[in-house]
Amino acid sequence: MKCLKLLVLSLLMLTAGPTMAQSSAPRVLFNLPRLSMDTALRMAQAAITACRKAGVNVTVTVVDRSGHPQVVLRDTLAMNLSLVVSRDKAYTAMTFDTPTSRLEHRFPDRYSVPKEPGIIISAGGLPITAAGSIIGGIGVSGSPSGVTDEQCAQAGLDAVRTDIEMSGM
Repeated sequence: MKCLKLLVLSLLMLTAGPTMAQSSAPRVLFNLPRLSMDTALRMAQAAITACRKAGVNVTVTVVDRSGHPQVVLRDTLAMNLSLVVSRDKAYTAMTFDTPTSRLEHRFPDRYSVPKEPGIIISAGGLPITAAGSIIGGIGVSGSPSGVTDEQCAQAGLDAVRTDIEMSGM
């Protein structure tokens, strides 16, 4: 009987051993949610539409979680500079995971973070999140006010928010 108990215990340890080792081992791969191109496009189009209703022509950039532009839409009369600025607003919002309007007074030193290439501290950029994870950013540039830029970016996010939340990410 003692041998049988020892045999059963040994078998249990052998079968549980790999499971225990796997649970404490670092993960090798991660599933990272990504925004589809179609969703990013709908978001950018909704932001353009909102800005047109406000009477302004802007550029909208949606970046992925790595900061790479996924969709860029420049309205007919949007100034050329708005291409770079919208991208930087989207990148900054994604990087800091916060609206760029909340960063405006965060870096007062003239040699601080905003001096880095690609970082811009100006209203109009919003992070895109799903299930608590950052999946990108949206930036709008070209209106006379960063407040209007941010409202248009928010309209873009609002246009796809339900789809993002319901995707089961």
